[in-house]
Amino acid sequence: MFMAALSPDAFLLTGRVAVVTGAARGIGLAIAEAFAAMGAHVAVCDRDKPDRDSPDRDKPDGELAMTLDVRDHLAAEVFAQAVRERWGRVDVLVNNAGGTFHAGFADTSARGEQTLIEENFTQVTGMIRRLLPMMGTGGSIINVTSSEAHQAAPGFAVYAAMKAAVESLTRTLALELAPQGIRVNAIAPDAIRTEGEAGVRERMLARPLPHELPYEPVRVPPLGHLGEPGDAAAAAVFLAGDAARFVTGTTLHVDGGINAAGGWRRT
Repeated sequence: MFMAALSPDAFLLTGRVAVVTGAARGIGLAIAEAFAAMGAHVAVCDRDKPDRDSPDRDKPDGELAMTLDVRDHLAAEVFAQAVRERWGRVDVLVNNAGGTFHAGFADTSARGEQTLIEENFTQVTGMIRRLLPMMGTGGSIINVTSSEAHQAAPGFAVYAAMKAAVESLTRTLALELAPQGIRVNAIAPDAIRTEGEAGVRERMLARPLPHELPYEPVRVPPLGHLGEPGDAAAAAVFLAGDAARFVTGTTLHVDGGINAAGGWRRT
């Protein structure tokens, strides 16, 4: 049994049905590509069309791809029904969709706060509810959170609170679903070289204006370089397959050591 867990086959996802939200680009796209490369049937969704601007990358849309906003309950239900009709089951669910903006808490309106809640928490619970009835023993739910869920996040108060809520949800569902043989884990990426990360980081590393918060993220992670989407995808492949069959209720920090370093410094 011990050697079986170390077998290269333990990382394969041959024939499994994997659903990845927010998969048009960045980490979500990398996860979908990695799952497909490991033999999975992949169903993806995103409110944007898949990114095809990079000529050197193979970008499978998955065997089922739909453009929708996961906050749209009706559209999300149509997507879930399409997965049900196509395969009748789900083996892996990756809740990657999410988003944020940089603003102090006092400058975040009630409408902005509600947007962050829906985009980063309630759509996660909604997708799990829709697909859980199609999951059985050996299933894996992977929630993509953030380092901000584990540390102070000036300028991202509500976003960080929602990511922390997903972290808590992950641990609780790991216990509730363990009797069904379903594992629930999270990935907390940071300093990953994506279009979204680059935009937020560039904005925060610019010289603060007088009214802005006097904090900035770590410029270079302890490992000395930014990560790539494939680094997060590798963690997802591990958590999805049999290599992680005894791993549940935990979070993998894919951040080059930022969480260990505390994440922020005073400017």
